[in-house]
Amino acid sequence: MSEKKILEERSLLLNRRSFLGKAALGAGSLALGSLMGCEFFSKDKNGLITSTSSFGSNKGILDSLHHASKAKRVIYLFQSGGPSQLELFDYKPTLIKRRGEELPESIRNGQRLTGMTSGQDSFPLAGSVFDFKQYGSNGTWISDLLPYTAKMVDELCIVKSMYTEAINHDPAVTFFQTGSQQPGRPSMGSWLSYGLGSENKNLPAFTVLLSRGSGRPNGQPLYTRLWGNGFLHSLHQGVQFRAAKDPVLYLNDPKGITKESKRAILDKLAQLNDKQYDEFGDPEIQSRISQYEMAYKMQTSVPDVMSTDNEPDYIYKMYGADAKIPGTYAANCLLARRLAEQDVRFIQLYHMGWDQHDNLPGAIEKQAKDVDQASAALVADLKQRGLLEDTLIIWGGEFGRTNYSQGQLTDTNYGRDHHPRCFTMWMAGGGIKPGVVYGETDEFGYNIVKDPVHVHDFQATMLHLLGIDHEKLTYKYQGRRFRLTDVEGHVLNDLLV
Repeated sequence: MSEKKILEERSLLLNRRSFLGKAALGAGSLALGSLMGCEFFSKDKNGLITSTSSFGSNKGILDSLHHASKAKRVIYLFQSGGPSQLELFDYKPTLIKRRGEELPESIRNGQRLTGMTSGQDSFPLAGSVFDFKQYGSNGTWISDLLPYTAKMVDELCIVKSMYTEAINHDPAVTFFQTGSQQPGRPSMGSWLSYGLGSENKNLPAFTVLLSRGSGRPNGQPLYTRLWGNGFLHSLHQGVQFRAAKDPVLYLNDPKGITKESKRAILDKLAQLNDKQYDEFGDPEIQSRISQYEMAYKMQTSVPDVMSTDNEPDYIYKMYGADAKIPGTYAANCLLARRLAEQDVRFIQLYHMGWDQHDNLPGAIEKQAKDVDQASAALVADLKQRGLLEDTLIIWGGEFGRTNYSQGQLTDTNYGRDHHPRCFTMWMAGGGIKPGVVYGETDEFGYNIVKDPVHVHDFQATMLHLLGIDHEKLTYKYQGRRFRLTDVEGHVLNDLLV
C-alpha cells in the first residue's frame, strides 16, 4: 500500500474515532430509546417532518425510493424443479391432436437439449392428459389440476412467455434468485434488505420457508447459498425458519441464562466489537453487532409469529387440511401471511418436487394438489385483510418442460425434460394488473411468438414495483458495480396498474 493511501486510511480512522467519541452519549440515548420503544422523527430534504420510525429498525442504503412504490413487500412462492406449463396453464390442442408424432425440426430449429434427451432417437409430441377449461372474465384457460387457482384467475397476471438461458436446475434456480447462473451473488431478498432495510425491528427483512412436495419427494435439493448475501454484508442474508421445535437454529439460550444476563453479555460484546471496528473499520463488525441484537429480539418475536394456534378454524379450512401440519406448503403459506402482517420485506417459500422426467401425470397431480388451494388462499386471505394491494405475490419455477416425451410415450404415461425456451409464471397484487394473460407461445408450446419476458425483465419489474430503479441499486465489489439484473432487464410496463 502506498504512503498516501496509508495516510488516507489513518485519517479516516482518526475521524471515525473522533466522531464516535463525541457521539457516544447521543448514541447511548438512541439505544436506550430503542429498548424502550421510543419513536424518532424523519425529515425530508426541506427539513419537514414526514413520518416517525423506530430507531431499532434496519435502514437500507437508499435514502429514498427512486419513484413511488406500489408494493411494500414480496411473497415469492418458488416452485423448484420446473412445473410443466403444458399441464397447468398453456393449453395446446395441437399437441393433443398430433400426439405421438415427431417434433418438427422447423419448430425445434436445432435448439439445445439436455444430456437426458439429446441421445433420444425420437421426440414424440405429448399433449396433456388433463382437461382445461376457461375461467374468469377473459376466459383464461386453466387446467383441471388447479381448481382453486381457476376460481381466482381474475386476481392473477399470468405470464406465458418467460424464458431463460439456463437449462439445468442449479444454474437456473441460481439465475432466478440472484441474477447470475454462477453462485456467489446476493439473492433477491438480500438486495431488498440492502436497499430498503426492514420495517420490523424484531424480525429480519428476509425470511425463508422450505417444503417438500409429494410429486417427487426426493427430487432436486436446494442450497442455502440461494438465500445467501453473496458479497453484501451478512446482515442481509435470508433467515430460514424451520418446521421444528426451534424454528431458527441457535436462537434459544442455554439453560441458566436469564434475559437480564443475556442483555449484559450482548452489551459487553457490543463494546468489544465497537473497539474492533474503531481499530479496523471493517463494516462486517457492525453487521455482527446487528445480528446479535436481531437474534435477541427474535427470541420473543419468532415464537409468536410461528405459532398459528390462535388462527380461527375458517382460516385453516381456507388453506386446506395440511395447514395444520408444520413444514407443509399450506402451513408455510399461512406463515407467509403472518409474516406479511409483520411487515417482513421479502418472504421466500421454496416448494420442491416439480422435476418430473417420468411418470409425469401421476406426479404432477400430487404436486399440484400440494400447492393449488394454499396458493389461492394466500391471495384471498391477503385481499380480505387489505394487504394484497401492497404485497406482490409471485408463483413460478426456474424453467418449463418440453412438449415431447422424455422416454417412452404411452396412452397414460410420459415424462418431460427441462425447457428454458418458454414457461409460465403468475403474479398478483402489489401494483400488478389483475385478470391479464401476457405473452404467447406457438401452437406446439415450444417457442415464444409474442411478448417474451426474460428473467432480468421479471427482476427489473419486481424492483420497480418496490420503488427501485434496477439500474441504480448497485454494490461496488472487486472494482465493478454489481446489480441484481446485471447489465440487462426492462420494466414490463404493460403489466403494471
